[in-house]
Amino acid sequence: MQSDGSKRRLGVPLARHPAPSPSASAGAQDGHPDGAGEPQSVVDCGVYEQGSRVGGPVALDEALASAKDARDGFAWIGLRDPGPGMVEQVGAFFDLPPLAVEDAVHAHQRPKLEVFGDTLFLVLKTAQYVDHSENVVIGEIMVFAGPAFVVTVRHGKGSPLHGVRDELEAHPELLKVGPSAVLYAIVDRVVDDYGEVLEGLALDVDEVEADVFSSGGRTNATERIYRLKREVLEFRRAISPLTPPVERLASKRGELVDPRTQEYFADALDHLLRDTERVQALDELLTGVLQANLAQVTVRDNQDVRRISAWVAIVAVPTMVFGIYGMNFDTMPELGWELGYPLIMTVVLVLCTALYLRFRRAGWL
Repeated sequence: MQSDGSKRRLGVPLARHPAPSPSASAGAQDGHPDGAGEPQSVVDCGVYEQGSRVGGPVALDEALASAKDARDGFAWIGLRDPGPGMVEQVGAFFDLPPLAVEDAVHAHQRPKLEVFGDTLFLVLKTAQYVDHSENVVIGEIMVFAGPAFVVTVRHGKGSPLHGVRDELEAHPELLKVGPSAVLYAIVDRVVDDYGEVLEGLALDVDEVEADVFSSGGRTNATERIYRLKREVLEFRRAISPLTPPVERLASKRGELVDPRTQEYFADALDHLLRDTERVQALDELLTGVLQANLAQVTVRDNQDVRRISAWVAIVAVPTMVFGIYGMNFDTMPELGWELGYPLIMTVVLVLCTALYLRFRRAGWL
């Protein structure tokens, strides 16, 4: 992870993306735990006491009952693209605010942090970069965190949480902190994925920049620049509003989370601020590349206009002379002179050559 440094200071050297165990990952990827028999929207339900998981995946009703009776532990319920009935059932059991439950069902919310008594509601935007199409796919994760429960509702494919669960289960010292540790681990994973999206965007921006400045202005990359800029702006809208919520979680003035996790949130905030600055820099760079590309197109068009104008001026000389001598008047200069025709052709050739050399020196040809 990006925040390995802070975790080592607290004695929790988590790996970045450890391989999930077969028992845990199979259910997470298939949409339900092995043998749990839950609907596909229930990814995993686990009960934790003293930093360790009690048994394996459990049914939703059992996880709800365990959360209600928990004293030294909590239940973590993971949902993915659930229907209204599923979320309303969980919301009614934990007495979650109806408006927050509605947000969790319909998604399309800005990143935010709301506090309802002793329950936190955090909305995160996930991001995944598809390199072949140069698209940033935005999803959402809603997290309800209370004293004895964590409910995660994920929409989209970005930032899967089964790896986060495996990391925490492998480090009971951190998991023993409770729901605050789960909340931090989710934020950290989402912010880590922002870094991967930025790497993909930066590579494509470098490519289009090199294409614009190394092609001598002969390649018009305007469409690709606009497409990348649109993706950067969409990504920027997804991550920028997350800064104030993470600042609140990292603040030592409040008591929204366990004080032992505030240092973790401060580390995640540092990386989020860095990512925000990087996406802003990419946006400004694309603006500069777009302006440079449009300037090159304008210069190229002006060069084409000057080149055409020069050839028109050259062609105008023989057109005018031959047009005059094509009027079939009886009395015209040099009509009866034997050297008249060679003289006129020579004059036309000299004038055309002189104009060509003049335009060539001026850079029009």
